Amino acid sequence: MSQDDLSAVRHIEVQSDDGEVRLDRWFKRHYPDLSYGQVAKWLRTGQVRVDGRRAKPGQRVSQGQEIRVPPIPATRTDEQPAERKRPSVDRADAAALRNSVIYQDDFLIAVNKPAGLAVQGGSKTHRHLDGMLDALQFDAKDRPRLVHRLDKDTSGLLLLARDRQTASQLAVLFQGREVEKTYWALVVGVPDHDSGVIDARLGKRGGEGSERVESVGDGQAAETEYRVLDNAARRIAWLELRPRTGRTHQLRAHCKVMGTPIVGDGKYGGRESEVYGLPQRLHLHARGLTLPHPANGERLTLEAPLDDVLAKSWAFVGFDAKVM
Repeated sequence: MSQDDLSAVRHIEVQSDDGEVRLDRWFKRHYPDLSYGQVAKWLRTGQVRVDGRRAKPGQRVSQGQEIRVPPIPATRTDEQPAERKRPSVDRADAAALRNSVIYQDDFLIAVNKPAGLAVQGGSKTHRHLDGMLDALQFDAKDRPRLVHRLDKDTSGLLLLARDRQTASQLAVLFQGREVEKTYWALVVGVPDHDSGVIDARLGKRGGEGSERVESVGDGQAAETEYRVLDNAARRIAWLELRPRTGRTHQLRAHCKVMGTPIVGDGKYGGRESEVYGLPQRLHLHARGLTLPHPANGERLTLEAPLDDVLAKSWAFVGFDAKVM
């Protein structure tokens, strides 16, 4: 994105991959070089607007809303930006993160994120992948940048950009729905049909600490394609899930709506999600991404293998993940 592109007011539509994210984090994701102070000033003075209304840093934006972005100040070439001090990455965390890399080139890094590791920090989250990205800088000028996210309890493929230009290009691809996402899940029960589309509007219910997503008529539109890859005695199914939209906990809520909660998903499936012999852990895995490479436009498909815990669960019920 050139400086000329940044010198004018822009009105940007929130895309599915950014749905339900905080406004200040939306800015951090799409304009990583902007300081929080600059964004806060814009918000305080009403220069940033969401659907034409004044906004606050902590409000969550939804797909389809329009964000007014003021002109971004030019960076003076005769000044070096101050080095932001970050806590050093724990040696064991750094080693584990490097071992999780499944693809790397001059523009991209893909990691197989472990379950239980948050992608970004929060008021109660101090250990997160974003705080460890210095470990993946390698020989690049900059540390990698996040361009999308996975829930803390979801394992699997997470894509990183190795420079600002690539991050901007990937943001456009994700916003334009040019990135195909594939997830694997073990669910309790078997859907009535071998494939189909779950079309159920979703809305948040409950207060802080007990918030969850439910199917409600006045919720946001949400669609997920599904396909049954295998089943065990009609009691457990292996699903391939392809979200068309990007709502919070969409796949978990949609599997519950279908009557087949994800194994280990106590939040949405309760006791129904428990299966004897399988760990009470969310059995949801970001299996793959397909996208045009931001450098040359060639079609790139990346896949993340199941971790040891999930691989044992698949094998326990008689599914062979290696054939897919």
